[in-house]
Amino acid sequence: MSKAPEPTPLLLSWSGGKDAAWALHVLRQRTDVAVVGLVTTLTEGYERIAMQGIRRDILHAQAAACGLPVFEAWMPQRADNASYEASYVAALDAARARLPGLRDIAFGDLYLPDIRAYREALCARHGWTPHFPIFDAAPGHTTRVAQAMCEASLRASLSCVDTTQLDGAFSGRDFDAALLAELPPGCDPCGENGEFHTLVHAGPMFAAPLRIARGETVLRDGRFAYTDFLQTATLSASV
Repeated sequence: MSKAPEPTPLLLSWSGGKDAAWALHVLRQRTDVAVVGLVTTLTEGYERIAMQGIRRDILHAQAAACGLPVFEAWMPQRADNASYEASYVAALDAARARLPGLRDIAFGDLYLPDIRAYREALCARHGWTPHFPIFDAAPGHTTRVAQAMCEASLRASLSCVDTTQLDGAFSGRDFDAALLAELPPGCDPCGENGEFHTLVHAGPMFAAPLRIARGETVLRDGRFAYTDFLQTATLSASV
């Protein structure tokens, strides 16, 4: 009997939110690929994940709960796209240096074709093969994904809300069935149009849930309502 082929090692672009976590969960159901690390973009000075506003210590607790190393891409505040790409590619290079032969990366994008095309072009320029395990442009896809997340006991909280698209009072709330029922018409249930971003703290992709506490909510740039979350206990696992 011939030996089964070794699974393709994958790096996963990790935002700290529900979509990246769900992508990890989906990938781990497959036998042809194996996620071997995470790559995350953080902002200098803030020491937080870009857009989500998640503290760095929580990022590392997430990585420990996933049992994976995390490679950090540091970019300056108010970075332009060139600066973002340079920092991201540097992190990819660091991952490849530590994990020789790594050439595939997965993203948690759900349905926006322009975002997918941008990532495909970026990967092509730098010798990476992109994967989109939860992408589907079919109508209703994000509704189905949001429901599946809740049914699978994924637990996340809204860490950032774009108040031009959604009431800032939603920031800090749990991502659950009650929240989905209260979202206004036109708001994507997964926040795929940038309506909101999340911090994932429990789910089938974690060995154990994170213990976090909700902090204050502040408005930044006159638009984004960020809710701070603090880690109240540290996981004993490390990678």
